[in-house]
Amino acid sequence: MSTTLIIILLVIIALIIVIIAMYNGLIRLKNRVDEAWSDIDVQLKRRHNLIPNLVETVKGYAAHESSTFEKVTKARAEAMSAQGKGDAKAQAQAENMLSSTLKSIFALSENYPELKANTNFLELQNELSDTENKIQAARRFYNGNVRDFNTKLEIFPTNVLAGMLGFKSRDYFEIENEEERKNVDVKF
Repeated sequence: MSTTLIIILLVIIALIIVIIAMYNGLIRLKNRVDEAWSDIDVQLKRRHNLIPNLVETVKGYAAHESSTFEKVTKARAEAMSAQGKGDAKAQAQAENMLSSTLKSIFALSENYPELKANTNFLELQNELSDTENKIQAARRFYNGNVRDFNTKLEIFPTNVLAGMLGFKSRDYFEIENEEERKNVDVKF
């Protein structure tokens, strides 16, 4: 065997190893993004399950506030419907709408002192608050993984391989409405 042929074989083997390493890196990051999305999904389902209990508890004290309950119920249905579509941007919008309608439920408690003293309401409020914190943590984890994945897709030479293999960048799960960035003012 000639030296030239050995060099060519070594270059080909090195290229194959580099391509395999890039592909495996892309798959690893894609799986991390999928795992992070699953974490968000679990917390959102938990929130969706808590909301009907919260609404029923508040309804007993504020029955004439039906428009608020309808908005929360509608926002919850839209969020649950967006959940199965796999579109992070659409789901983020639906979840952000749900978050803003939930603020109105907690604001209602200001007008009903008996409701603020109800242990069931307080427990549900604490559970929902805990779930919201977990959702925020899951969003940060997801967005960090999306950042890493999207960066990898844009870096040369991985971007060439990613484009040939059909890898697509992912959307961040973020708040789009500035009004939703404000904290709700709930006083007890």
